[in-house]
Amino acid sequence: MEGIKITKSPRLKKPYLVVAWPGMGEVAFKAASYLVEKLNAQEFASIQPEGFFYLSGSVVKKGLLSTSELPESKFYFWKNKEGKNDLIIFLSNAQPDLARAESYSKIIIQVAKSFKADKVISFASMPQTIDHTQNSGIWFAATSEELSNNLKKLKLNSLNDGQISGMNGLFLGIAKREGLSGLCLLGEIPLYTIQIENPKASAAVLNALAMITGIKIDLSGLDTQAHTMEEEINKLLDYLKLGGASAGPIGEDDIEKIKKSLNQLTKLPVSVKDRIEQFFTQAKTDISKARELKVELDKWNVYKEYEDRFLDLFKKTGGKNN
Repeated sequence: MEGIKITKSPRLKKPYLVVAWPGMGEVAFKAASYLVEKLNAQEFASIQPEGFFYLSGSVVKKGLLSTSELPESKFYFWKNKEGKNDLIIFLSNAQPDLARAESYSKIIIQVAKSFKADKVISFASMPQTIDHTQNSGIWFAATSEELSNNLKKLKLNSLNDGQISGMNGLFLGIAKREGLSGLCLLGEIPLYTIQIENPKASAAVLNALAMITGIKIDLSGLDTQAHTMEEEINKLLDYLKLGGASAGPIGEDDIEKIKKSLNQLTKLPVSVKDRIEQFFTQAKTDISKARELKVELDKWNVYKEYEDRFLDLFKKTGGKNN
């Protein structure tokens, strides 16, 4: 297959295809990474990164500068000895240039079809006005009414209206158009924690996956991480004099305070930083891209950090096409 490097050719029975990329709360990426680790899934193919990704900066380690590596997009397989469906897990540590997202997705779909994949499952996060001490609810979006009805029987929440942004949502729409059925599982995360990992939501997503597929997944590792993360957020709340979890629901003003603090204490996912840099590069030659850039900056609550660079785009164009 063009654009694919194949290292093994496993025989699989009616596999489900699970796909994940980084995003808010790293819910999808962390869930799929954990799944690969716990199931001891084996790598068997990868997508060649050239043409889908490009370098956006350099790396400095111990005072020495070097070019960074292009993102990796790998396929893993796992054979289910106790059930009728194996797994193919596709995991990428960055989202591709959205201008190439469709052709990139079609390569993944081509691999899935070559193994007669039975269903596509993607993961995503769903920011909500919930507290970090609450359990993470699971929502779903499905490609067919029949599949949706089956998921409702598992007491999962149906996403009736809305949008699933980025590759975690876009891929499923492309897969449906290419003739594959599937669903997206969305784990709830608090609005004020979108910039940090949320292992609680990742665990909830994998628990839903286990219910749907019948695959047993040991979630104790994620549960431990979730407990640690909750303690760290409680410390932050105490520091901000919000009274922690005992003070009742967190209001909008509190959320804004927490966001500002998390901006200082946490880092954006690498894939998000790369996407922001891509928008800046594109906006230098096409100022209309500034609108998409502003949406991305606001979504991650980092506009202030990039404000000078953003405004410079308009100075260089003399305010044209604003």
